[in-house]
Amino acid sequence: MATNPSFDVSTGADLQEVDNAVNQALKEIAQRYDFKGTKCTIEFDRTKAEIQLAADDEFRMTALTDVLTGKLVKRGVPVKNLSVGDLIPAAGQSVRRIIGLTQGISGEVAKKITKAIKDHGFKKVQASIQGDEIRVISPSKDELQSVMAFLRGQDFEIELKFGNFRG
Repeated sequence: MATNPSFDVSTGADLQEVDNAVNQALKEIAQRYDFKGTKCTIEFDRTKAEIQLAADDEFRMTALTDVLTGKLVKRGVPVKNLSVGDLIPAAGQSVRRIIGLTQGISGEVAKKITKAIKDHGFKKVQASIQGDEIRVISPSKDELQSVMAFLRGQDFEIELKFGNFRG
């Protein structure tokens, strides 16, 4: 039985690359003059897929966030998938911040994506939500390529990955 060509749309960051970026940021902070004698920390919780930052004040928090973001970009981690939390006051003037990593397409965004595909008027293309991914099926490989190009041109506020292409 021949099945129709399909591909999956997903999102997420390689957690090992995030871990590497955090370690590089910590090394840079240890060597930088403007961070000498400060209590700035970065902790990566792999199970929750979030990064906790702590700094002495708002100015250093901004610098700490910039260093981390730069390292994440160099490691190929999509910054669109970062949800940077608000500053949380801690003891004295110190502040904390939690940065969450989006590791799957939420139901709300998945509905937007499937609706966009249907509204665009692709012929014989079916998009179905499967957990935190979207499967797109069509009898025509060319049509699937068109769907990919269309989705790349849209902004769903997350970095989309296309994989599991079956012909």
